[in-house]
Amino acid sequence: MNKKIGVLDSGIGGTTVLNKIVELLPNEEYIYYADTKNNPYGEKSEEELYKIVKEIVTFLINKKNCKIIVLACNTATTKCMKKLQKEFPDMLFVGTVPAVKVACDNHYKHTLVLATPATIDSERMAELVKDNKKDDQEMILYPCPGLADAIEKERKDKIIQILKKIKQEMQDKKIDSIVLGCTHYPLIKDQIKEYFPNVMLLDGSFGVAQEVKRQLESHNLLSQTSTGNIEYIDSEGI
Repeated sequence: MNKKIGVLDSGIGGTTVLNKIVELLPNEEYIYYADTKNNPYGEKSEEELYKIVKEIVTFLINKKNCKIIVLACNTATTKCMKKLQKEFPDMLFVGTVPAVKVACDNHYKHTLVLATPATIDSERMAELVKDNKKDDQEMILYPCPGLADAIEKERKDKIIQILKKIKQEMQDKKIDSIVLGCTHYPLIKDQIKEYFPNVMLLDGSFGVAQEVKRQLESHNLLSQTSTGNIEYIDSEGI
């Protein structure tokens, strides 16, 4: 029996990553775990979040026969990835990080990074900026409390309220790119474009998909049969 690719997120946001992986690896079997019961992740303590994510990872390994687990959530990646790799040394993990390197490598001068408060405040975010930003580049880190949750619950009024606030506070900045530092945010690309029409939107989904493929190839774990089946699990229903 084929082992599966496990993809987890706090809700629907990680489907933006899942879709890119499926495009690149259509013959694999997938488990998508939406932890809506514990959504949102971005405002939880590191200890609380690790306990939650570790439980899901254990389930995906022991009950769902996963060969690789994708943390399709920037917050879970920045807060839990290193601990998970130590605790489950035989499991392959791929994380999601804001596309800061993409913005810097493409020579954007004024990049706005939108993410959850936990991701913005994380050590990993500081490392990304330090390792990639050139002296002539400006990187504005902007926490968006409540935005992922508003997207999850389809609260259009709340989404508009937050985007208006961002636009107002950034109106004097010469923003030329926006890093969508949460996997929920690509779901509202069209709304963001209404407020920032001439700005390039960057997300890391394709890079995650490429890394999943690379890891499976290097460990000789690519599926040899064509299934493409996706099983969706919602923690509210367990």
